[in-house]
Amino acid sequence: MPSTANDAKGLLLAAIADPNPVLILDHRLNFKNKGCVPEAMYTVPIGKGVVRRGGKDVSLITISHMVHEACRAAESLAKEGIEAEVLDLRSLRPLDEELVLQSVAKTGRAVIADCGWKTSGITAELAALLAEKGFASLKAPVQRVACPDIPTPAGYTLEAAFYPGAEDIRTAALTACGRATQ
Repeated sequence: MPSTANDAKGLLLAAIADPNPVLILDHRLNFKNKGCVPEAMYTVPIGKGVVRRGGKDVSLITISHMVHEACRAAESLAKEGIEAEVLDLRSLRPLDEELVLQSVAKTGRAVIADCGWKTSGITAELAALLAEKGFASLKAPVQRVACPDIPTPAGYTLEAAFYPGAEDIRTAALTACGRATQ
């Protein structure tokens, strides 16, 4: 589930070279993004996430389109003195558990953001991972930002209200940091 044009090409080439079946899911909201893509052949390792922005106060764990929203939220949080680390998982299975656990061990707080539904989605899976393997590192409950458990609307105005964004992530991060606004 790439978030950048560079990763889209690199993950696609890695998927072609992989002897196992691989599904690539590309969020349609990423189609408007532009980025530099080398002409040369290269691969991005499947199952290895990346830190898109370093931070020490809260981990924003994301994938695909939500990486961009998390980066925008991190910029806003920085103005309030909160350094948010943005993780781009790039792959759901295999999942880079080590990256997630290391980040949360450093920050003590986690906000998991995804464009999928909240129930039975990747936010639930990552929250379970943190409960099972990273609970001792948590200073606050895990916050999840996801779509409501209703059918996805097809109209632009309804979609704008349906999909979570940077402000939802920012609010969740403030809550995780004990600075929730009323």
